[in-house]
Amino acid sequence: MTTNLTRRRWLGTCLAASLPLAAGLQPSLAATLRLPAPDFELPGPDGGGVKLSALRGKVVYLDFWASWCGPCRQSFPWMNDLQTRLGPRGLQVLGVNLDAKPAEARRFLAEVPARFALAFDEKGATPRLFGVKGMPTSVLIDREGRIAAVHAGFQPSQTSPLEKEIALLLEAQ
Repeated sequence: MTTNLTRRRWLGTCLAASLPLAAGLQPSLAATLRLPAPDFELPGPDGGGVKLSALRGKVVYLDFWASWCGPCRQSFPWMNDLQTRLGPRGLQVLGVNLDAKPAEARRFLAEVPARFALAFDEKGATPRLFGVKGMPTSVLIDREGRIAAVHAGFQPSQTSPLEKEIALLLEAQ
């Protein structure tokens, strides 16, 4: 027998779990909830696997992108620079491509190379785990594997606040 109280608890649990993953949510709420990032394993560009949990101990800037996404194209030079500058301090940028056809992603990467880790999700299962509603969407994950912030979209004017968030996570031990 399902009671109204049981339904409310279930609904409350579902809402609490999904709140920080909603597109456009302010990062401070996501940081307050500090939910564990869902683990996944996807193929990488060389055919090997990329597993999120293998990056535990690093701050991860997880970016969901597609070849047809204009702002994604804009974000790649910044993410390359970010990986170069902050990688030695413990940052790992990980781009997850969501193109249904890998050839489209490879054409994009021939024009806009990535100097950070890549994974390919042709079936689009991973963005559902994170509640991604649009692209690009980035998820900032702390060293313990918890979601610290979620950002929808990309604008060059937002890079300074993003870098401050990343720096704070890198400084935390």
